[in-house]
Amino acid sequence: MSQALTLARPYARAAFATARDEGAFAPWSDALAFSAHVAADPRVAALLANPELGRDDAVALLAPVTHGETYSRFLAILADSHRLPLLPEISGMFDALRAEAEHVVKATVTSAAELSAGELDAIKVALRKRFNREVEVTTAVDASLIGGAVIDAGDVVIDGSLKGKLARLQTALAN
Repeated sequence: MSQALTLARPYARAAFATARDEGAFAPWSDALAFSAHVAADPRVAALLANPELGRDDAVALLAPVTHGETYSRFLAILADSHRLPLLPEISGMFDALRAEAEHVVKATVTSAAELSAGELDAIKVALRKRFNREVEVTTAVDASLIGGAVIDAGDVVIDGSLKGKLARLQTALAN
């Protein structure tokens, strides 16, 4: 995994620089997400490993219908370097660079039950205040949390779940 990230990093940075120069973060992000999704499919991954697959065919397979010439050249460079399987990592790194440039924090709120709109808004306001940035929140439900929620905002994880509190209490009592 770390080797894949190391190999993907320069390509993600190059894609980011190109998108920044074109002023097209969103189209590049969408195109990379599409290509990464296609490349991650096991059938496509097996096809990409086939040495008989030509560069142009690989680009046609992975490029979304609405993409620019620059994006096609980017995919061609990846194909020539045998780096097409790295598209999921490249896409993830690109999105992280984009979020940093746009001063956005992406957070995932996993709760024991579905959150109401008011609760979600309160969490967004609190996260905006804490990080001094815009916040994009995705939600998930995990009944095993029993109650409360876990907020994962990249390097910061806030565990306010009942399951987490019980685990911390168990650790404290064991010591």
